[in-house]
Amino acid sequence: MMPYVTRGALVEYGLSVPPLLLEFEFNPQTLSRTRTVTISMGSAPGTRGGYDFAFPWETSRVAQGVSVEPEEFSIDILIDGTDRMGDTNHPAHAIANTYGIEPDLDTLRSMVEPKTQGPGGVQMLAGLGGVGGRAFARDEHPSVLLLVWGSHVLPVFLTSVQVDETAHLPNLKPYRANVNLSFQVIEGNNPFYKVEKVRQAVGAGLNFASGAANVLGKVFG
Repeated sequence: MMPYVTRGALVEYGLSVPPLLLEFEFNPQTLSRTRTVTISMGSAPGTRGGYDFAFPWETSRVAQGVSVEPEEFSIDILIDGTDRMGDTNHPAHAIANTYGIEPDLDTLRSMVEPKTQGPGGVQMLAGLGGVGGRAFARDEHPSVLLLVWGSHVLPVFLTSVQVDETAHLPNLKPYRANVNLSFQVIEGNNPFYKVEKVRQAVGAGLNFASGAANVLGKVFG
């Protein structure tokens, strides 16, 4: 039986030249999500490095000095041009047979490289040098991307790209590669993150309704 493969996409959220979009497939079992909390212990007289509490309404005091770091993602994806190369009806057939997946990898590189803002608010790669002024005086910034898979649409920065090319055309252009991508979620007052937090709250409510409430009776009963 063939393993189930879902599809995802990375979309640059902005006015960019050229527009950056990459569709990919990956096994959802290889997706890693990391959230860390930094805790600085209390140092008030009469304590032993902690905070005192007895009742639920006092727990906000316990959390003083605790900071929550932005969520990080790591996924493994497969970029394979075999189908495009073999399908003569595919619009990308000629490109794939000549360049393999090199355009896909160039898109990833462009997503992680700094941009500058040109005329009309359009963004372009800083390395092109199309914007006036010295490098230190230009406003250079990374791309804001949307990571899309299933019902999730998360705003992210692409923080790391690792490419392992595993097959090449006779002209040495790669046509298959395993790629590891790392992201940091952009939290705050943006519509995509707000929708994800609402979805998360609904999911937590479903978990409670499905039987987690019974646990409270066992713990405090």
